Amino acid sequence: MTQYVIPALEQVSIPVVGTTARFPVQRIYCVGRNYVDHAQEMGFTGREPPFFFIKPANTVVVANAGETATVPYPTLTKDFQHEIELVACIGTGGKNIKASDAKKHIYGYAVGLDMTRRDLQGEQKKLGRPWCIGKSFDHASPIGPITQADQAGDIENAELFIQVNGKDRQRSTVTKLIWNIGEIIEHISVAWELQPGDLIYTGTPAGVAAVSVGDTMHGHVDGLTDIHVKVV
Repeated sequence: MTQYVIPALEQVSIPVVGTTARFPVQRIYCVGRNYVDHAQEMGFTGREPPFFFIKPANTVVVANAGETATVPYPTLTKDFQHEIELVACIGTGGKNIKASDAKKHIYGYAVGLDMTRRDLQGEQKKLGRPWCIGKSFDHASPIGPITQADQAGDIENAELFIQVNGKDRQRSTVTKLIWNIGEIIEHISVAWELQPGDLIYTGTPAGVAAVSVGDTMHGHVDGLTDIHVKVV
């Protein structure tokens, strides 16, 4: 048995629908501005080349089925925003994966939230600096149970939405991705070798907005387990 000089952190993992086994998380890749309407609301147009940012695995907050998970309102921000996303969960790694072969590498899908300190992100954009402080903070990646790909239904045509305190904020369909799931995997796997356990947050539609302490978010993607997350 390996001995460590400090206690090793527990493996971050996510429950899988229909089994007691769990999905171990390695890395989190997020796709920026991947819905046309969201790109437009952020001041961009057209099908620009995809770009990515990475979050640590320990930003995951698991929102179990039938429960309301909690995320603390983060420090340093006055503009804490939600982004509803379809998450693709990689089961088989690889490099230079073709879009046409990408489905073979997906273990399953889940509903995720890419929580954002928008004011801090905006400040870094203006300065030409990395966004880490706006995106990669503690508790920034809530996610629900994973549904295996062959049980997720017609995921490429699924509707997704988020409601805050019962009122719609974001609502769209996966068909409106600028870069579809296969294309995303192709682009990522050229830049990095995808590993089993990697998560890909595929992008968010228009309607991102702030949440406050006490607000409850309800995230949905057709065919997957809904998530409920409260800001505390």
